[in-house]
Amino acid sequence: MSTTRRSFLRTAATAAAGLGQLTAAQGERPNILLILADDMGFSDIGCYGSEIATPNLDRLAGQGVRFTQFYNCARCCPSRASLLTGLYPHQAGIGHMVDQAGPAPGYVNDLSPRSRTIAQVLKASGYQTGMAGKWHVTPVNQSRQNWPLQRGFDRYYGMIHGAADYYNPPTLTLGNETVAPGPNFYFTDAIGDYAVRFLDEFAQKPDPFFLYTAFTAPHWPLHARPEDIRKYSGRYNKGWDELRLTRHEKQLQMGLLPKRWPITARDEQSPAWRDVTDAAWQARRMEVYAAMVDRLDVNIGRIFDKLSATGRDRSTLVMFMSDNGGCAEEIQPNWTGRHIPKGTRDGRPVSIGNRATVMPGPDDTYQSYGLPWANASNTPFRLYKHWVHEGGISSPLIVRWPGHVTTAPRFDHTPAHFIDVMATCVDAARAPYPAPNGGADSAIPLEGRSLVPAGGTRAERSLYWEHEGNRALRRGAWKLVGKHPGDWELYNIDEDRTELHNLAAANPQRVREMAADWGRWAQRVGVLPWDEVSKQQTAR
Repeated sequence: MSTTRRSFLRTAATAAAGLGQLTAAQGERPNILLILADDMGFSDIGCYGSEIATPNLDRLAGQGVRFTQFYNCARCCPSRASLLTGLYPHQAGIGHMVDQAGPAPGYVNDLSPRSRTIAQVLKASGYQTGMAGKWHVTPVNQSRQNWPLQRGFDRYYGMIHGAADYYNPPTLTLGNETVAPGPNFYFTDAIGDYAVRFLDEFAQKPDPFFLYTAFTAPHWPLHARPEDIRKYSGRYNKGWDELRLTRHEKQLQMGLLPKRWPITARDEQSPAWRDVTDAAWQARRMEVYAAMVDRLDVNIGRIFDKLSATGRDRSTLVMFMSDNGGCAEEIQPNWTGRHIPKGTRDGRPVSIGNRATVMPGPDDTYQSYGLPWANASNTPFRLYKHWVHEGGISSPLIVRWPGHVTTAPRFDHTPAHFIDVMATCVDAARAPYPAPNGGADSAIPLEGRSLVPAGGTRAERSLYWEHEGNRALRRGAWKLVGKHPGDWELYNIDEDRTELHNLAAANPQRVREMAADWGRWAQRVGVLPWDEVSKQQTAR
């Protein structure tokens, strides 16, 4: 065994993140199926507290492990870069958004040549590799050097850009070539179609496969098939206040969360439901959002069915997660960009913006579900996508590996992070990770820890965040967090994960020590002051 491989296994053994009774395979290497949702809140699927019908994800949870403290990177581009590379976003070159290049290596906002994707590492180890869905880790107007096929994937279908009209998405791509949507097109179904097609192709060879399926649902715009919307007609007429309470009660009943963490108060920017004057439109927004999550689950079920039909389900490690918390963005009529359609595919004008006179769902609308419903999506936590309080960075993570995840179903309360996914795939596949070689494009060592312990004990570690000046550090029971440009806040997450009791004033020494630790991390990975970054982005 090589020195690099022994070193990696030693790291995994002494610092495993914590599936506990999950053990690495000793014989055949597993297939790996990684499924990502987009802008989906912590409580938006049934097995995390939702009323939305997600039977396929619920069944997955019933056969595996649900993580209760799994963290993303607060926004789609940074999260996807971290997920694919096992690095913090700035190390991977994507400290912000790919269409906003910045002043330093951490903000080039294109995948760094010093990063390696899961696909590159597993392909070099003999895996078949495929991806269906949203890429969003390279600027669209750049060369194809960081497109999926150039980053380790044998097969690709999806969208290079980050946001999509579900009926006519921009930058729709098959392999390296632009393609047009077909008849009766709906993007969530198309992603499912190609994921199933790739599984069929992989089944023709004995080699293991890695399939990354990155849905855009339920990211805005609110587009759903009419039959899916009808399933939720009237379901949200009682509003977001009751929905938050109902979801929280379900979370407590199932044991997902302890009772010592009370639900946060309704966001002060959200009106009480009883005071809403456009209730029918507001309810419809959530009906369409629920329909999008429902259709996401339907397509995940299709993937599971194909996996079973090929006889590979018992030998496949499956991981499902979301890239950030629920999104509070309100779409305005003056929004422009590649993702904003000029019209429908048959030439009709599109009503852009959250207007209460226009019911969302059809292809001639372009709306979002807004802050009050995002507040419900992130039950019981504070804040949203963009921010690094718990509502922005808490994601469901479901892991199933037949024969290796024992005592399922169960919860795992160990803090874990997107940086851990690459390490988990490499460990489960017994694939060597490239060692640094001192060159300009040498691979940066992995930051994450495998969720597949190879023995030994788990050591406490620190986890870090920065996005648009919002910053955080989680170490053991303690979390230091700041909302740009505000002061640091301090919470005992074991006792107060809903971040209701700021202990910074009572613990100034702890704040100073943790802030200094965060500063050393920021310097190491290439974080710059957000005001400096945003000023230079604006100047460009």
